[in-house]
Amino acid sequence: MGVTSPLEAASDAPDVERSRLARLTTFIDRFGALGIVLIMGTLSYVAQPDVFLTTNNIANIFRQTAFLALLALGQFIVIVTAGIDLSVGSTLALAMMSTAVLSVAGVPWPLLILTPFLVGAAVGVINGVGLTWLHMPHPFIMTLGMLNIARGLTNLISGGVPISGLPAEVRWLGAGNVSVGGLQVPVSVGVVILSYLAVWVFLQHTRTGRHVYAIGGNPQAARVTGVNVDRTLVLVYALCGLLAGFSGLLLAGRTNSGFPNAGIGAELDAISAVIIGGASFFGGRGTVLGVFAGVLVIGMMRNLLNLSNVQVFWQQILIGVVIIAVVAFDVLRRRIGSAS
Repeated sequence: MGVTSPLEAASDAPDVERSRLARLTTFIDRFGALGIVLIMGTLSYVAQPDVFLTTNNIANIFRQTAFLALLALGQFIVIVTAGIDLSVGSTLALAMMSTAVLSVAGVPWPLLILTPFLVGAAVGVINGVGLTWLHMPHPFIMTLGMLNIARGLTNLISGGVPISGLPAEVRWLGAGNVSVGGLQVPVSVGVVILSYLAVWVFLQHTRTGRHVYAIGGNPQAARVTGVNVDRTLVLVYALCGLLAGFSGLLLAGRTNSGFPNAGIGAELDAISAVIIGGASFFGGRGTVLGVFAGVLVIGMMRNLLNLSNVQVFWQQILIGVVIIAVVAFDVLRRRIGSAS
């Protein structure tokens, strides 16, 4: 039998350490978002034991985060391709206000419900086409421009003033309840769950969904293997816009109005939820379940701070700290992966 010399043992030590770190990062990738949800839930229960686990409070958390859940879902699809969409908040507002304006004009409710989907998808297609056909150096530029265009159109069609009074069918989607086993469950919760299931099936069980991950992993390699990268990116941004429009519909129903400053800063919340949920800014990684967990983390964090009468500015600070920590971990994970 050979005997390992002290010098060889010392040289093997860094490899062992990197292997341990790689296993740790893999474990955190898989279960980190769920762990954060459990930690937030525990903290919320300890801080507000008489309020947090009540049916009304849980339903309120889900209802308040429903529109963010759809925004984050669309943003996630884009981030998987190593892109970003800064226009989702403005797209939400444009879809929401378009619905309100048409409602005042007497458009039937089925068309009103269809309107935000069409508006959102149109904005997304413009983003995708502008990015691919105009060969923009980064999605940041195209979507930042669209952020301003959509916000300007929102103020233009509304005159800069809120419009209230939407049909009962629209209000039901955003604020209604359905009875499930004797419990009153928000309709928006069911809408969100179905949307997440649909996107999960799309990404995991369709050829195009696999192409989305391939583009995020290595767009040049994806192109060489026959993936139509430009067409896939247009579809990705169209889906992101469509989900932003859907989010605007839920928010309009919840507030029974359209208001031109809706969704300001919502794109940052959506990005935060995606990153907290374990997706990577570098693309090619992340899960739908992780995004949902990220949305819950933000929702519970804000709920806890509201119940504790903490100023809203602390919410922004804490979410910012979490984002920096998660992105720093993502960079560390990549370094460990490249070194192993």
